[in-house]
Amino acid sequence: MPIETRTLYDRAGGTPFFEGLVDRFYAGVASDPQLRPIYPEADLAGATRRLRLFLMQYWGGPTTYDDERGHPRVRMRHVPFAIGPAERDRWLVHMRAAIAEMAPPEDVAAELERYFAMAAEAMRNRD
Repeated sequence: MPIETRTLYDRAGGTPFFEGLVDRFYAGVASDPQLRPIYPEADLAGATRRLRLFLMQYWGGPTTYDDERGHPRVRMRHVPFAIGPAERDRWLVHMRAAIAEMAPPEDVAAELERYFAMAAEAMRNRD
């Protein structure tokens, strides 16, 4: 069996996939009374763009995130926000729903799920 050499970015469908994923995710966040208060901006457009660019870069796409913002420093950027188990779990609810709605290939979905579960826990800064 040949080893897959394409990036997850390519296997998922490139920019259109990540645009859809992040748009669906933030549609859930926007209507979530527990999670929405964590996002200080009245408009989620900035957060949407930043997450989209970060994920595209992380998974092998364009490096626009680094070009515009420098090193991601993801944990540091989230320290100001109170993220406990409940917020982590609500975040994962919306991200998992977005993955399901996008219906990527099974291997892509599994890899995204593993990453997001790890990342959501890593952002937790409250008990």
